[in-house]
Amino acid sequence: MKETVATYFPQIADIYEAANTIKLVAGETPLQQSIRYSKKYDADILLKREDLQRVRSYKIRGAFNKISSLTKEELKNGVVCASAGNHAQGVAFACNHLGVKGTIYMPAVTPKQKIDQTRMFGGDWIKVVLEGDTFDDSQKAAKLFCSQKDKTFVHPFDDAKTIEGQATIGLELLNQSKEPIDYIFVAVGGGGLAAGLCGTFQALSPKTKIIGIEPEGAPSMKISIEKGELVELPQIDKFIDGAAVQKVGEYTFPICKDYLHKMETVPEGKVCQTILDLYNRDAIVVEPAGALTIAALDDFKNEIKGKTVVCIVSGSNNDITRTAEIKERALLYGNLKHYFIVRFPQRPGALKEFVADILGPDDDITHFEYSKKSSRENAPAVVGIELKSSEDLNPLIERMKTNNFFGDYLNNKPDLFQYLV
Repeated sequence: MKETVATYFPQIADIYEAANTIKLVAGETPLQQSIRYSKKYDADILLKREDLQRVRSYKIRGAFNKISSLTKEELKNGVVCASAGNHAQGVAFACNHLGVKGTIYMPAVTPKQKIDQTRMFGGDWIKVVLEGDTFDDSQKAAKLFCSQKDKTFVHPFDDAKTIEGQATIGLELLNQSKEPIDYIFVAVGGGGLAAGLCGTFQALSPKTKIIGIEPEGAPSMKISIEKGELVELPQIDKFIDGAAVQKVGEYTFPICKDYLHKMETVPEGKVCQTILDLYNRDAIVVEPAGALTIAALDDFKNEIKGKTVVCIVSGSNNDITRTAEIKERALLYGNLKHYFIVRFPQRPGALKEFVADILGPDDDITHFEYSKKSSRENAPAVVGIELKSSEDLNPLIERMKTNNFFGDYLNNKPDLFQYLV
């Protein structure tokens, strides 16, 4: 009999059963010590490399476990899911492996790379339907299709079998770690992985502290826990798409509320800088959600000193076309990228004067948009400037004002700034 939402908690016997179910398709991913981060935080920082799964995220665990649990009749009727990325690929792989027809709804704005990957993993067993502009639009369409065609909906996080599949990561961690694990940092979107880990560690290592990490622009679990009830956010920043949901799960919320040690948020810009650092210094390619846990370590540096800490690197399905935006957000977070309205005098040599006398020796113009539309004394241009040090900002502004070039500073004007970033 299916457990009710209010009383469901992942049982260790069911998690072991899930591990046995998925062992042929979900490989045991490495648990690697990060020498760089271990030195930085004076702790044993271990990275659980779920980005190395064959579908490049942990989502294969829950998707395969859920679909494998269906009856012959349900399998014959086929399955449906909604996803903008990792869950879609996990479901597609499971359908192909098990010979089950699947319909996968994805937002119409989903990058082509993710659509192509989903089709590649699913082969002839799946059909991709592009519907709506957001995940919520796709999910509504997918559930309507399910009810009309009597198919089974494979939820990305709010389902017992999905949660138990994700929980198998915990079993691997306990087998792989040479020392007792003091802390686990886990990205939270809908909460399926976090809820699963709570089940595993409550049974086998209850002293381990599990810390959930959300994007600052999508704190649905954190706010729900603070208010003591399930909250749907009216709007979120969808940049960290693998962990950006407006409402977490009815199954996952009470588990996370009762068993997570803490919920924390991380600014999207800091996540972007972490992505760049992992690529440039460690040759690790991660998607934004995959970098969340590592980006959060600064906020816990005193607490984790001398401890054994696991950061789950949840996925690496990063679209290369997002690289410019990732760099931009990282620079903005580091206070190194700034946009101004600059008022240039309508006389020859004004631009040369700005470059030679106003900009600092290490400042670089990265954006310049100007058009003379009138015969006014001064004409405005939108100028983006990258600094070498954040301390160079105030002197730059002072020079602009002193020499009558300053028009306005745009970084703190969100209504205008959104058109630039």
